[in-house]
Amino acid sequence: MTQPSGDREAHYRILLVEDDDGDALLVEELLVDTDLRYTLVRSRSVAEARGELAARPFDCVLLDLHLPDASGVATVHTVQETDGHAAVIVLTGLVESRAGVEALAAGAQDYLVKGKVEPELLQRAVRYAVQRKQSERASAALQVGRLRAQENARLERGLLPQPLVSSPSVTITSRYFPGREQALLGGDFLDVVQTDDGQVHAIVGDVSGHGADAAALGVCLRIAWRTAVLGGHRDQDLLHLLERMHIAERSGSSLFTTCTLVTLDPLRAQAVLHLVGHHEPLLITPSGAEVVPAEHGIALGIIPGLGDWPATTLRLPARGSLIVYTDGLIEGYAGADERLGVEGLLAIIEETDASGPGDHLDQLIAKARSLNAERHTDDLAILRIDWNAPGDAADGPAPAGERRGRQPTARSGAH
Repeated sequence: MTQPSGDREAHYRILLVEDDDGDALLVEELLVDTDLRYTLVRSRSVAEARGELAARPFDCVLLDLHLPDASGVATVHTVQETDGHAAVIVLTGLVESRAGVEALAAGAQDYLVKGKVEPELLQRAVRYAVQRKQSERASAALQVGRLRAQENARLERGLLPQPLVSSPSVTITSRYFPGREQALLGGDFLDVVQTDDGQVHAIVGDVSGHGADAAALGVCLRIAWRTAVLGGHRDQDLLHLLERMHIAERSGSSLFTTCTLVTLDPLRAQAVLHLVGHHEPLLITPSGAEVVPAEHGIALGIIPGLGDWPATTLRLPARGSLIVYTDGLIEGYAGADERLGVEGLLAIIEETDASGPGDHLDQLIAKARSLNAERHTDDLAILRIDWNAPGDAADGPAPAGERRGRQPTARSGAH
């Protein structure tokens, strides 16, 4: 039954669950006398009601507590389990006011006593019940959002800690974005520490997969890396320790981790890179941006115990930046069917006019995400390390768009 109306009020989809034809007719006549715009469907049992609720959405359920296949507040639970979005108004008898209160405690939005209902009361009850249910759902969604934000914050502290760098000639800047809106952080992680010898050590890693398992493994690896580096482990020894940790802590044998290790020595003007199933970083100098040619090794966990990770030594200019990132930055789309790729990333950097490292990363990520238009949903972590030659720290990091000087060269070899 549909009640048309010329006003612009919301249209209510109402399910009446009532086995008594006389009581059902009374409710139908009361609805006709209201100003509500509604569509009414009737069911004679809980089983019929469940079928209707599963087949189509309803805003409100008018529910009798005494049906052929169910009775009492259990009927409220059954309706809510079938459709948690519909508001429930319980219909009780004159001597069942206590049952109405119990129904409210069970989650119903309101109750009405049969024989004591006028059109105006029914109209108000339906409107208020629907609004109350919407408020409850909004409040629940807000609580879920708060819990998710708290969980994200805890994971973020583990995946993206504060850098431990004391040198005034080195600046660390990082950014992170989860692959999906309101998603938990994934398995991308990064960290930077400076040891007593003045060397700056950095890691950017990417655990395969998304969600809590990938994030938990990323946190373990990040903490293990920092502990091992501060404990004096380096190069192959460090990577074998990380692989052992990866295998011990992963939730399934299919998980693997790619990462890039950087050891930057400002005094010797060089950096040593280890690419562990990861792509090459970018070097930005006053002359422009380029891909650092470096040797590759296999990702952690692919063939446990057989990893061999060659080192690449890079001579550094007096001023410059290294950008290390996860593949979420370059695997997004830049056209209808084309991926951004490294060449597209270099083109974005060429066009970027930034006032500093943070602004540079923000513009770079914003442009890449804009081109991708949410079509690719991988997580994205990016680390930028800026340095100046000792005694030149006052000059600040090299501007991203500045063009002058000579490009440095890279070479491979043992650290």
